[in-house]
Amino acid sequence: QVRLVESGGGLVQAGGSLRLSCAASGSILRINAMGWYRQAPGKQRELVAVIRSGSSTNYADSVKGRFTISRDNAKNTVDLQMNSLKPEDTAVYYCHADLVVLGTPMYDYWGQGTQVTVSS
Repeated sequence: QVRLVESGGGLVQAGGSLRLSCAASGSILRINAMGWYRQAPGKQRELVAVIRSGSSTNYADSVKGRFTISRDNAKNTVDLQMNSLKPEDTAVYYCHADLVVLGTPMYDYWGQGTQVTVSS
């Protein structure tokens, strides 16, 4: 089956940096898009950044200029470089992928989430 596994979360001081990685595995025929969402306590899950098949990107206004999303198609990974972190960035970060997968019409896949905590 397809799995998305995140890594790189942790506890950092405000102004610091973290780099999140997500590795997709399984019978993946094509990656249409991969991205990151986050969910803070008591809040709805929100899009942070997405990178599409043509390498176009979209960012939430709140992270624009601070976060950079990138992908490595050879390794089926997507990274999120997070700089100038703020306490309001504290959330569980979820990897998401829009994939064409062998043997299923399903397209949307989610990782288990990784905690990012930014202290003030």
